[in-house]
Amino acid sequence: MRITGLRMLTTVHDWGRPIGDANGVFPGGVTPVPIVLVDTDEGVTGVGMGSHLEAETLFAAIEGEDPRAVTALYDKMLRHTFKAGHAGAVFGTIGALDTALWDIKATLAGEPLWRLLGGRDRTVPAYASGLDIGLDDEHLAALYRRYAAHGLRAAKLKGGLDVERDRHRLALVCEVLAEACDGQRPGLMLDANESWTRKQAVRHIAELERTLDLIWVEEPVRRWDAEGLAAVGRGIRASVATGENLTGLEQYRPLLAAGAVDIVQTAAVWGVTHFLRVATLAHAHDLPVSSIGTTPIGLLHAATSVPNHIVAELQDLTPPFGLTVDLRIEDGGYVLGDTPGLGVRVDETAIAAINPGTWPSRADMSRGPHVRPAHAGRRFVPQPVPSAD
Repeated sequence: MRITGLRMLTTVHDWGRPIGDANGVFPGGVTPVPIVLVDTDEGVTGVGMGSHLEAETLFAAIEGEDPRAVTALYDKMLRHTFKAGHAGAVFGTIGALDTALWDIKATLAGEPLWRLLGGRDRTVPAYASGLDIGLDDEHLAALYRRYAAHGLRAAKLKGGLDVERDRHRLALVCEVLAEACDGQRPGLMLDANESWTRKQAVRHIAELERTLDLIWVEEPVRRWDAEGLAAVGRGIRASVATGENLTGLEQYRPLLAAGAVDIVQTAAVWGVTHFLRVATLAHAHDLPVSSIGTTPIGLLHAATSVPNHIVAELQDLTPPFGLTVDLRIEDGGYVLGDTPGLGVRVDETAIAAINPGTWPSRADMSRGPHVRPAHAGRRFVPQPVPSAD
């Protein structure tokens, strides 16, 4: 069996609301979703989501190979980026191709990936994560009532600009979730998306902790700042979570050596093999791992086989346009199905017919959460929420 072809598609995810964080907001709530399709000479196609950057170059590393040699091919792709490096979006392309290869391998075995990887329980605990900084109180409460209806009892809110606004919003979501779980105390987390300095982070979280109990604070300072993350961890009660934007084990090592992270995270776009390796590294340090992503299907399958996986992020309750996914959300978690492979099906015809008018505008893409503001880390007083207009 050989890998014979690569196809690239881009669909959209319509959130139906503004989404964003302390760095910016997509006011239209529509985001692009790159997809790779890896074809074989036996008619089996694997699906991955991540990035298209340098896809043709990376595909040259695996073309003609047996797709079942997934981890060896992953390392071969890393070697193909030796000079320029694999950090950033290129790592997302490697992850997308890697996930597609795992999809092929499990499909050929006639098993869902979670079973192939040695998982025993198809259920993966989840927490709600609404990318919600642009929502007013009414829409925020309505959103988390939808999550609560699926049994979710923990939530991660976006914040970091105004401590009193964060306190109010966290308390509101806590009340919404408590109503749905017979008064039991819900779990709360706050994600600052690298928007603070070390001192700002400690002051902000310590102030929230006067009245709230936070499970973790996510990315309080820059992702690579091992010393700063460790300093924040010493100054607050909550755990420090980070790692979703780290692209390679070498970027985790200094953080773990410094005792800078309590919850080790990795994002779905970086692929299954990366997740499995990060989870093993974290396990060697007696640390839990948590999966992150909008449609984290590959990592959900892998999480069932990882002894230190604690919880998965659940952002939206529906998949991107043109995709169907064999899973359901109930009793506070993802429940994976029995379809061989990832259980993802792509309607290429529907995606090809997407009206260009539904795509995010250039203006939207220039001010979203993926663009770091010039004043990030230098805010002197509480700041307004990024505009959703």
